[in-house]
Amino acid sequence: MSSASSGPVVLIGAGNMGGAMLSGWLKSGVAGSSIVVVDPGPSDQIMKTINDAGVTHVTSAPAGLTAGVLFLAVKPQVMEAVLPPVKGTIGPETVVVSVAAGKTLSFLEGHLGEAAMVRAMPNTPAMVGRGVTGAFANTRVTAAQREQVHSLLRVSGPVEWVPTEADIDAVTALSGSGPAYVFYLVECMAEAGRKLGLQADLAMRLARETVAGAGELLHQSPDDASRLRQNVTSPGGTTAAALSVLMAEDAMQPLFDKALAAARKRAEELAG
Repeated sequence: MSSASSGPVVLIGAGNMGGAMLSGWLKSGVAGSSIVVVDPGPSDQIMKTINDAGVTHVTSAPAGLTAGVLFLAVKPQVMEAVLPPVKGTIGPETVVVSVAAGKTLSFLEGHLGEAAMVRAMPNTPAMVGRGVTGAFANTRVTAAQREQVHSLLRVSGPVEWVPTEADIDAVTALSGSGPAYVFYLVECMAEAGRKLGLQADLAMRLARETVAGAGELLHQSPDDASRLRQNVTSPGGTTAAALSVLMAEDAMQPLFDKALAAARKRAEELAG
């Protein structure tokens, strides 16, 4: 079994997610000189990060480059066009990490050949170091490679390894897409507050800070979510009145069941 690769970390795509990972690596102490970013048009902010840290930037993968870790951080819709030019960067000790929703290991192997591969699904709070990532490794990934990938992913937050590749689609539905659900919750709370007579901007500030604060409490507290909910719910009080609506048999839980099932179904469709 080979050890972790000593070649450069090659990042294909430096958009929102790729840029967030790049910033996290640099902040965690990964040397800029050990990173190659392949992107035809990074944002001005990412280019400043690249230049300040001494990261190598190229618009396409150069001949003769062999990656230690090859990160594929492009949208699934363009993955098929992106993969052929980067196949040459894969050597016998390279581990490939894809963060594209839906694209299976079988799909990746069909374009890149057999290699050590990891499917990972981070989420956008990675941009502020508060993400969470689900990951699955194929059988060619060594313990040392898995540890290496784990260390690169965890700069954005906790990493949860799942036992089957199919679980990644469920992770995508829950945490990968999950921040959007929370942001929409803020929108709904603010709109409900406006309908109760609050000024729209005040309602939005109250909703935004409430959700952000509740999230931080959940982050710091040893109690689970149900205990924290019970702590703020006095019998017969205002919170209990609201929860009687939200927790009704046909209310929030079945709505989330349906929403996550739709997200997982779409992730499965993207595998094609």
